[in-house]
Amino acid sequence: MARYDHHDQERWVPEPPGNPERGAFERDRARVLHSAALRRLAAKTQVVGPGETLGGGQHIPRTRLTHSLECAQVGREMGATLGVDPDLVETACLAHDLGHPPFGHNGEVALNELAGTCGGFEGNAQSLRLLTRLEAKVITEDGRSAGLNLTRAALDAAVKYPWTCDRSPKFGVYDDDLPVFEWIRDGAPPGRVSFEAQIMDWADDVAYSVHDLEDALHSGHVTPEALLSPVERRQVCELARTWYAPDADPAELEEVFARLVAGPLWPRGFAATLADLAALKALTSGLIGRFCRAAQTATKDASTEVASGWRHGPRHRVDLVVPRSTKLECAVLKGVTAHFVMTTDHHHANQARQRELITELASLITLGAPGTLEPAFRPAYLEAPDDAARVRVVIDQIASLTDTSAVAWHRRLSG
Repeated sequence: MARYDHHDQERWVPEPPGNPERGAFERDRARVLHSAALRRLAAKTQVVGPGETLGGGQHIPRTRLTHSLECAQVGREMGATLGVDPDLVETACLAHDLGHPPFGHNGEVALNELAGTCGGFEGNAQSLRLLTRLEAKVITEDGRSAGLNLTRAALDAAVKYPWTCDRSPKFGVYDDDLPVFEWIRDGAPPGRVSFEAQIMDWADDVAYSVHDLEDALHSGHVTPEALLSPVERRQVCELARTWYAPDADPAELEEVFARLVAGPLWPRGFAATLADLAALKALTSGLIGRFCRAAQTATKDASTEVASGWRHGPRHRVDLVVPRSTKLECAVLKGVTAHFVMTTDHHHANQARQRELITELASLITLGAPGTLEPAFRPAYLEAPDDAARVRVVIDQIASLTDTSAVAWHRRLSG
């Protein structure tokens, strides 16, 4: 198992040693697991809203919380197999979606438009802000919040995009969070994603590509018969190429799709019998194992240090290697869910209503601020030096809400 030094285990705000029987990364994992932010993910959208059924059936789809727990299980096992600290990888997996706002990626779009004057909104940057500022755990002597005050290595493992918005629409830090970000990245090559964060990122892809497909099959949105249609398969591959694999050739994706469907575990029909449900679980287990083993084997083949064991912490020493064929299989699975669930007229209409609600909610909160803000956000609003900083506080407040509480706030404030 890899060794992590004092620099890796250092915290932004020094703390007493704590229980000597618990490691630093065990403490990090516990802090995220017990956080209010993680609990709120139970009422935040993964593909459809919490409590909704897909296709009118009784199957309850995954939420951001169940996805994060599944991602954590996948990432922990991958981390252990590759010789890195499993608690460290699991902490990053549990934390990776904490900053997602109500209504998932659709809420991100709405908040990004509203946050144009204060640097935009990005779920990954919001996760870092929450971990280092917004979540209540450690308060400094001067009254400043240090968030959960995780170790440097744990925070770095949760950063998928270690740069600001100047580089890419996908970014991991807002400008006013740069001081703690620079502390996190001390000694790291600029722009280089840590090995642990790469494992977390692949675990995220694996978990949601496979489990979103399981939800869609379970609900009837996707049927095995539909996936045999050349027309449907072509449309799935075109969408997968546009959204997830822009460097792929359509014919290459269709070949990948055909290989997946021809697999021995792929269902030939689905009527939700006990046998069908067991077969579907066998499919998801088989796909997860296939995707993880491919990355683990390729990474060990590419690095003698991974294969033989670490002498030092691997954080920025090597890369996770995912074979191209495996990445394309994952992209095709995402394309299936996107085509059959996320691009329907009903889904688009629902998303439009959600974005309108968030826009109206921002106006209503701003109109009555600071009284319309929760007590935890009021001091930041009152102390804000300018309008842009006040907008950021309103954005932080909305991002902290769940799908259900956002609807309730809108109803109450528009009363």
